[in-house]
Formats: sequence, structure tokens, C-alpha cells
Amino acid sequence: DVLWRKSIGAGWSSFAVHGNLIYTQEQRGEDEIVACYNARNGEPLWYHEDKERFFESNGGAGPRGTPTLSNGRVYALGGTGLFNVLEALNGKIVWSRNVVKDTKAKVPIWGFSGSPLVIDDMVIVAASSSLIAYDIKTGKPRWSKKYEKEGYSSPQLLNIDSIPQVIFINESGIVSVNTATGKILWEHAWPGTPILQPFITPDGDILISVSETSGIRCLSVVNGSNGWTVKERWTSIKLKPYFNDFVVHKGYIYGFHTRSLACIDVKNGKRKWKGGRYGNGQLILLADQDLLLIISEKGEVAIVRTDPDIFKELGKFPAIKGKTWNHPVLVKDMLYVRNGREMAAFRLTLAGN
Repeated sequence: DVLWRKSIGAGWSSFAVHGNLIYTQEQRGEDEIVACYNARNGEPLWYHEDKERFFESNGGAGPRGTPTLSNGRVYALGGTGLFNVLEALNGKIVWSRNVVKDTKAKVPIWGFSGSPLVIDDMVIVAASSSLIAYDIKTGKPRWSKKYEKEGYSSPQLLNIDSIPQVIFINESGIVSVNTATGKILWEHAWPGTPILQPFITPDGDILISVSETSGIRCLSVVNGSNGWTVKERWTSIKLKPYFNDFVVHKGYIYGFHTRSLACIDVKNGKRKWKGGRYGNGQLILLADQDLLLIISEKGEVAIVRTDPDIFKELGKFPAIKGKTWNHPVLVKDMLYVRNGREMAAFRLTLAGN
């Protein structure tokens, strides 16, 4: 059941949700906006506006990154590199930085797209070919490191043998760095133009994808007496997630193979099936129900069974209109979706209820 439907500004940000508040980024005219809405009715509660505008011909105007929520604050990286830290309840600015100026980075072709990573008393931001860590209280830079190539992924926290580290993907491959200094711990070269986040399997392996054609790769990372060792377990072109998600469930990887859905074995990358046509959509794993919730590029929501033996779509309904690249969000039985024109909230019910 649709609960509400509202217009929204341009952009490819998803929603961050806390209680009855939802947060996103959007473009309205020449203003880049961090917005807070009431989750119950979609009414705006506050806007933070900056005279910033990112545009590129493929994706159009607007910010790309999804805000991060932590301890009553909103951390939002805009498309041009403006980084705002705001009070979550009223949008009051705590501090603001420009990551382009702080790192001397260039705005990448598709704009800054990552979500900030809060770790203890600092927040780490991916700025194209650099990572920069800021003090949460003051906004002063703690450390900044430039790496070989630019990228679009968010910094992602990982623990291996109780050693915390931040991993991110750029055009050189995957890099892991010390959280306190930014110094490289280990890296794995696989050149491409990556967009997706790394995925950590239940066994601790790392899955990465770096281009439209190269497929997916499974890596083993071990910290031994001689330092870090990174080994390629397998590489498969039977699943080519590039712009779209993939998830792991009960020993199998489900994700987008170009514009269709596919299932491969997490042990060896062998394909089990391919089916459906969802364009450049996105998906969520409903692990407790053995289901995938998919939003297609056209704004349709589909439910697919996570069955490694057969592709089975259980149902589909139109949610929003227009090109939809934004990631859907599911909180309990509430589904929030948006694109560059409208947003909507749906209450989902299980079959038979």
C-alpha cells in the first residue's frame, strides 16, 4: 500500500533513516540540498541549502552520495565536494569543509558519490583519488593521503585479525589503509572504472567488481608472520555487477549481470541461472524470507525468490515513474524509494496477511 508520494529534487542519493525521520540529498535549481522529511507523511522538516550544483550529461544534475547518520548528526558529501556536518533534528550546521580544497583533488567525471564513514572520533571521506579524515568535534583534518587513481566507492570499515582498516576501490583496484594514518596495509591490482562497494562474505573473503566486462572476483586476505597476503580465489564473468548491487545468501551470489539478474556459486563463481530484465536497477536482500526486493530502472518493484536452482519472480508493481538509479531502503515493513523526480513510501505485507 502506498502511504505517500511527493515530488523531490534531482539527484541519485538514497535515504538514510532514523526513527520517523528520513534524510537525503537533492538539487533544486542552483541549490544543493540536504533534506530531512517526516517518514510518516513525506512532509519536509528542514532543508540545508548551499549554492552548489554538480552536473554531467549521463546522470544529469544533483548530488550522488547518501548521507551518513551518527550520534545525532548528518554527514553529507555533495557532488562537487562540499562536506556538511549538520544537527540531525534541525539541520543546524556543525561544521563544513570542501574536500577538493583540503586534498587538492579534482572533481571526478561522475561527481563525488560516496558516503562518509564515522569511526570513533573522526570521519573519513573519499575524495576521488584521496582519503581524508576529519576530527568530529572541530572539523580539522587528522590525515589526508593521495592514492594512485580516482574512485567513487565509499570508505568501508573492515576488521581482519582484529586489525581495523578502511577499504575502498579505485581505478587501480582495491586498497586497504590504516584507520589512524591512512597508510596502505595491502592492495590488489585490478584496473577498471569501479563503482560498487566491496562485499565481505560470511567466510571473510572479499568480492569486488571493477568494470562492465571483467565480472566479479573473490579475494582471500590473510595477515601472517610475513605481513599481508592477498590471493585471488576465482574470477567469474558469469556475473558482471557494475552499476548494480550483488548480495550473498546461503552460499550463492545474487546480483545484476548487466541488465538481468543472475545467481552464481560463491565457492567457484559458476553460474546457476540468469533471468529477468530490470535495467540499471538495485536490490535488497530479505534474508529472513529468502527473497530479493528489486527496484528496476523504470521504477518498478519486483520480488524474486533466492533459489539457486531457478529464477522465480513472485510479483511486481509500479512504484515511481522515471529513470530510477537510487537505492531503495526497507525499514521493518516500510519501503522508501526515490529518483530524480519523486519519492514514495509503501507499507509491505507478507502474502496471506
